[in-house]
Amino acid sequence: MPMDYDHLQQAAKDHLWLHFTRHGGYETSDVPIIVKGEGAYIYDAQGKRYLDGLAGLFVSQLGHGRTELADAAAAQARELAFHPLWSYAHPSAIELAEKVASYAPGSLNRVFFTSGGGEAVESAWKLAKNYFKLTGKPMKHKVISRTIAYHGTTQGALSITGLPGLKQQFEPLVPSTFRVPNTNFYRAPLHADDEEAFGRWAADQIAVAIENEGADSVAAVFLEPVQNAGGCFPPPPGYWQRVREICDEYDVLLVSDEVICAFGRLGHMFGAERFDYQPDIITCAKGITSGYAPLGAMIADDRLMEPFLQGATSFAHGYTFGGHPVSTAVGLRNLQIFEDENVLEHVRDNRDNFRATLERLKDLPIVGDVRGDGYFYGIELVKDQTTKESFTAEECERLLFGFVSKQLYAEGLYCRADDRGDPVVQLAPPLICDQSHFDEMEQILRVVLDKASSMI
Repeated sequence: MPMDYDHLQQAAKDHLWLHFTRHGGYETSDVPIIVKGEGAYIYDAQGKRYLDGLAGLFVSQLGHGRTELADAAAAQARELAFHPLWSYAHPSAIELAEKVASYAPGSLNRVFFTSGGGEAVESAWKLAKNYFKLTGKPMKHKVISRTIAYHGTTQGALSITGLPGLKQQFEPLVPSTFRVPNTNFYRAPLHADDEEAFGRWAADQIAVAIENEGADSVAAVFLEPVQNAGGCFPPPPGYWQRVREICDEYDVLLVSDEVICAFGRLGHMFGAERFDYQPDIITCAKGITSGYAPLGAMIADDRLMEPFLQGATSFAHGYTFGGHPVSTAVGLRNLQIFEDENVLEHVRDNRDNFRATLERLKDLPIVGDVRGDGYFYGIELVKDQTTKESFTAEECERLLFGFVSKQLYAEGLYCRADDRGDPVVQLAPPLICDQSHFDEMEQILRVVLDKASSMI
């Protein structure tokens, strides 16, 4: 028998430790309990419907309630529920690896499965260090990433993350990670009137960081196609091409962290294709199964596999549930639906409309910037549009968390209000969404942000 609502609430408060959650906020209020998903919508335990404006957590590409994916999971569980990829293989992992490699750019043909995105990032850093040790450059171990960027919560991935507030309570972390400027053109410290020049400057800071540390000590650069934390920073024209040149010049691996941006979020299977650059490694997760089972992957260039194909050498790394048979079976079916339903084309056909719909909100004085790409956008909130003055920490607490976040949910929109960097509202709806969903998002945002404007 399912628990009644009151029992669920009490059990949640007594036993369930929620992730990234201020539990003190639920002392006098209910924990939101989501019980059902259908298409682009989710429903809570009291029957209220919400538009899923964040695709769960940048995950639910095909939307909710896809019985084909549930059936694929059930069929695989009946046939082979589990076997690890430790010296053995199983068909769904083999087939999915082949399928993913067929989409990946260039010679990224080696797929190492994980349970999720943080593990994929962790795997990429370990591979980079291991590879250079095996190829005669044992000092190359350091990593460069961008300010405010989020790359995961494991000790290594958190070290690469550029958000001090997420790191301090877990320090000391893994040493040897260094930060360079991100691509937030709205708040460009230099070249604020020339996006291409700004992008060149931001990319060149990677070369400066490599020189400062010594090229013989730097192993990899970790960057997202569109940076998530801070509110969806797209790359300026030419940025990625200059980063690739720098990595080649200093023999540094370019890791494209696509945990969010892969599998259609930007209208392509991979963000590297969207912005026309060739990484050495892609890390991915989330959309690979549309959230119907947990799975991530590190996709590596053939040359990075070569040292491990000889003699007794092995990459001494892995995860019990990495490449789980049920997850890989779901991933295969998920990608088949992408092809059958022309999901990538749908995103490309509608992404300009999504942007245009959100940009209508610029008539509200609280809206400073609307930025992003594909089905992945951030709306930066400001005190003053002309000066771009942002909010203080106290004002963010009162306005963003005390009002905007709660009110958007109350009005029927599930999305993210965040102040990692400057205060933003993030939107990343399921890839099946169309103009009717864009309009619904805009209407709810307009009501809430208009009220917030009057509270400044």
